[in-house]
Amino acid sequence: MSANGHPQTSSEVLIRLNNVFKRFPLGDKETTVIKGISMTVDAGEFVSIVGPSGNGKSTLLNMITGIDRPSDGEVVILDHELHRMSEESLAAWRGRYVGIIFQFFQMLPGLSLLHNVMLPMDFLRKYAPKERQDRAMALLELVDLADQAHKLPAFVSGGQQQRAAIARALANDPPLIIADEPTGNLDTNSAESVFMLFEKMAGQGKTLLMVTHDNDLARRATRQIEIRNGRIVRDSKGDADKGTINGHT
Repeated sequence: MSANGHPQTSSEVLIRLNNVFKRFPLGDKETTVIKGISMTVDAGEFVSIVGPSGNGKSTLLNMITGIDRPSDGEVVILDHELHRMSEESLAAWRGRYVGIIFQFFQMLPGLSLLHNVMLPMDFLRKYAPKERQDRAMALLELVDLADQAHKLPAFVSGGQQQRAAIARALANDPPLIIADEPTGNLDTNSAESVFMLFEKMAGQGKTLLMVTHDNDLARRATRQIEIRNGRIVRDSKGDADKGTINGHT
């Protein structure tokens, strides 16, 4: 078990993909989007995934989160064989072990930021009802939104909505955070604020996978994976691992 009570393999490998393929129907034929990807990600790594649009990055994330299934190959996350699990089991697993952050925030418009952050806790029932609001407020404080807690999403900025989405992703204290273009709709200052939160989470031991088209941000992750035409063409250390994160050596 890890320090936060989550299961890990003895080698601290959180993510293991073995010869994964993903095919989709295209008319009366098929198109192969992921072509035999094998990779591992260790606990505490901050990995950016880059490459041109339409080359399989989001599809890869969807298989790591169990939103989609491989056509062939194995996807093992935190010792769970996702390719063998039922949809019901996957939903429960995802709620407990994975926090997902989307490009378009996905906040429920009729609920305040506070209640948006509480939703994953309500779904999983991990915390006692009286604890959930206090925890949600603490997470909003973490992302500098405590003073906006009772506002609806439409009444805060895009950057604030994305920070609230990060708080929501942390609601059940998952060991794995998945972010798909989390800064794609943000201005430069908001993007930097969001990325600094990711750096803070990585520093606290979370494992992060982030798809991004921002090469400057991608290089600040501890590891960078480039995907082209459904294959990994580069897997290298980022600037963060070279001691240059946030300009510090």
